[in-house]
Amino acid sequence: MAMALTLAPQAAFAQDTDAEEQASAPDEDENMIIVSGFRESLESSVAEKRFSDQILESVTAEDIGKLPDDSIGESIARLPGVTSQRLNGRANVIAIRGLGPDFSQTLLNGREQTSTGDNRAVEFDQYPSEVVNQVVVYKTPTASLVGQGLVGTIDVRTIRPLEAGEQILAIGAKGSYADLGALNAGSKEFGYRVNATFVDQFADDTMGVAISAAYTDEPYQLQEFNAWGYAGDGSAANPFVIGGSKSFVTSTQLKRFGVTGTFQAELTPTLMLTADGFYSNFDDDSIKRGIELPLGFGAFGTTFDPSTATTTTTEFGEFATSGTFENVEGVVRNDIFQRKADQYSGGLNLAYEGDDGWSAFFDFGYSRTDRNELSIESYSGTGYNAGVGATDTIGFMSDTTGTSFSPTLNYSDPNLIRLTDPLGWGGSRIQAGYFNDRIIEDELRQYRVGVAKELDGFFSKLHLGLSYTNRDKSLTPDEFFVIPAGGATEVPIPSNLLLRSTDLGYLGLGPIVSYDAREVIASGVLVLDRNTSNDIPAKAYRISEDLMTLYAQLDIDQELGAGVLTGNIGVQAINTSQQSSGIAFPGGVQTPISLGDDFWDVLPSANLSVRLDSGWVFRLAASRQIQRPQLDDLRAAIGYGVVTTIDGQSPTGQYPYINGGGGNPLLRPYRANAVDFNVEKYFANGAGVIALQLFYKDLVSYIDGANTVFDYAGLPLPAGPTPATTIGILNSEVNTGGGDFYGAELSATIPFDAIIPALEGFGATGGVGWTETKVEDANGNVDVIPGYSEWVANGTLYFEKGGFNARGSVRYRSEFLADFTGFGGNITRRLARAETIVDAQIGYDFESGPLEGLSIYLQGQNLTNQPFVSQFDVPVREAVIDNQEYGRRFLAGFTYRFR
Repeated sequence: MAMALTLAPQAAFAQDTDAEEQASAPDEDENMIIVSGFRESLESSVAEKRFSDQILESVTAEDIGKLPDDSIGESIARLPGVTSQRLNGRANVIAIRGLGPDFSQTLLNGREQTSTGDNRAVEFDQYPSEVVNQVVVYKTPTASLVGQGLVGTIDVRTIRPLEAGEQILAIGAKGSYADLGALNAGSKEFGYRVNATFVDQFADDTMGVAISAAYTDEPYQLQEFNAWGYAGDGSAANPFVIGGSKSFVTSTQLKRFGVTGTFQAELTPTLMLTADGFYSNFDDDSIKRGIELPLGFGAFGTTFDPSTATTTTTEFGEFATSGTFENVEGVVRNDIFQRKADQYSGGLNLAYEGDDGWSAFFDFGYSRTDRNELSIESYSGTGYNAGVGATDTIGFMSDTTGTSFSPTLNYSDPNLIRLTDPLGWGGSRIQAGYFNDRIIEDELRQYRVGVAKELDGFFSKLHLGLSYTNRDKSLTPDEFFVIPAGGATEVPIPSNLLLRSTDLGYLGLGPIVSYDAREVIASGVLVLDRNTSNDIPAKAYRISEDLMTLYAQLDIDQELGAGVLTGNIGVQAINTSQQSSGIAFPGGVQTPISLGDDFWDVLPSANLSVRLDSGWVFRLAASRQIQRPQLDDLRAAIGYGVVTTIDGQSPTGQYPYINGGGGNPLLRPYRANAVDFNVEKYFANGAGVIALQLFYKDLVSYIDGANTVFDYAGLPLPAGPTPATTIGILNSEVNTGGGDFYGAELSATIPFDAIIPALEGFGATGGVGWTETKVEDANGNVDVIPGYSEWVANGTLYFEKGGFNARGSVRYRSEFLADFTGFGGNITRRLARAETIVDAQIGYDFESGPLEGLSIYLQGQNLTNQPFVSQFDVPVREAVIDNQEYGRRFLAGFTYRFR
């Protein structure tokens, strides 16, 4: 990290692992060349991979801090078989082996964590890279690994001061520049980050303390094209044409403070106390300004003559690439999206290591996230309601990046554009916007105890353990209509609140009027009117999970003629008790309910590694794996009523019957049987490795949205006709049949001087992964798994010698089904196009003289300005739904370690 620290790989204190006891590193050679910096971190990662009995990838502190990374998300995305999805240009969530974040689990120092998102997936932009020492991605489980995921488990680790073994004081700072500039009034183009780390030992090295802190204040800019959809059927008379547009210029100011602290005390020669904590304050404030245009769908009076359009012939039909829309009434938007989160995490660990072969530990972990997401939409236009104000004649041109326009109205004229409900979206209510405050609380407690005994013979150690985890997560929505004060249909924008106009020239739309909706509401020109619809409490939920995990594991350590056989076999037994409370709506009447389920999962696992003296390692792993459902899919809030018409849908054939929709508190986890096989070759005194990974998962239980038979016996019956039976239909997420998931990964870390001595200091690291899925949905159709990419690849070419260092990194991800958060926090899934991200860095480390300990560097992110693009199911490349351009980012900074 920025403190220029590399520590030896560490086992998570909360996990009962002891890979370091299963195999030891080679003895040090007096003539061995000492390497440092990025090369040293790579060697640490290679050693972690080589001597672990699990299949894993890792990245250490130097690897994190000296790559051009704003959070650990970017660093993890450079590991073989791992990639990310971007949010505002930052790596936000992680995908392992081509599957999205809902299929993996994240730990902090071995303990499960709450998240700043709506579900279980941790959003990695909450973790500053400067406060993290190491990240390990486990691709296979062990029985003693509590909190494992279906495709992998990510363990984020902070510094252990007694393992550091020396005093460290380091500081760092960097400045950033976004080349798109300050797109919105009130936004910035320059930002900064500062950090500091202190590590020390005392009391004859029996006590130690480590503290790391980082603060970020940086802007992120975004130019976006967004389409409502595409009209037409692809015929010559009715070609595909853009149906509407909702495009924004977004400026985000990220302010993030993160701090970690660890205290260790060797209470006796056999008893170690470790207490650690993490706190993150996250404030992501976004200004979104743009225009919403009703177009080809013909809504709100817009007209389009296909005979005047220019079209192109595609494999699937005619596509309108240019033309003109008439009678267009645009809605000028000045929106706010602000996410604030406080995350608290910590734990206490007591570890006993006796001299008689017995060991034991107790671990307590706590994690809490308090989050508020405030969304404000503010509308303005040429007049109240459709067909009243001035209309526009707009030309358009569509291509593979979206659509650009040529309007005739001046949307920056405050005499023309007024605060109102331009298209009459509010019906009888004059809706000039919408206010949505989502309040999320997420709390988790985990208790673990374990005992182990060294054995003689084929099995080297026995582990027994017990874990109890309690998690509670709730969502409370608070929503209002934004209306003009005093019952007015439209009001002028106060002149004293007008800001510099926002330029939408990248879409040809020119400047638009700009203001801060929060200030307009505070002035009293616009007021809030509470939304009392049943739709609001239907979004609320409170979910409680209690997990009791028991495990037993036997380690293997057996000498072979030309090497050693190590590994483990074991089993976990997990009892899950899940309960969800919320509001049901029988016949539209709000009724508090509570539903849940209780069940067991038995998860056997085995990891075997044969390490030969020649540097070859062969691994075989087999396991039963699960991933618990998304939390909001477990919500109890459902709406239902009685169907009296004979429609052929009653599951029992009896009428009337109950039909409803909502969450499903009875969901069971995703489940899979998995087999992994690895071949690895280590060379260059352990500094280099080439590895081939093959894996197969038999998905025996999948989760998909569908109509399912549901017993409403535990719920109040709706008013009106009495159903013939409580057995009815619920449209929700359900457990379905599964399918296959398999693939291969090829990775390598190669110091070039191992091949050509003259290339000392040069090297490369990276990998490519291919996966294939065949999963059936609830109706027996082939389904696309969210987040699935067929291909992922990454690579870094580096040079480091004599203090000078340079590296370039590239990561690629093929198209995938991405999650997009819409207004109100609703998740929408769209097909995201393939993307290739290129980053680079150059720097110099002063290794002697008065500046010894100083490192300076220049970094560049997204150097090819790769956009994030998604498209509709319309089978035409031109059918773009969303094109987000983040621009390039440049950073310059330094770190200084006091000697």
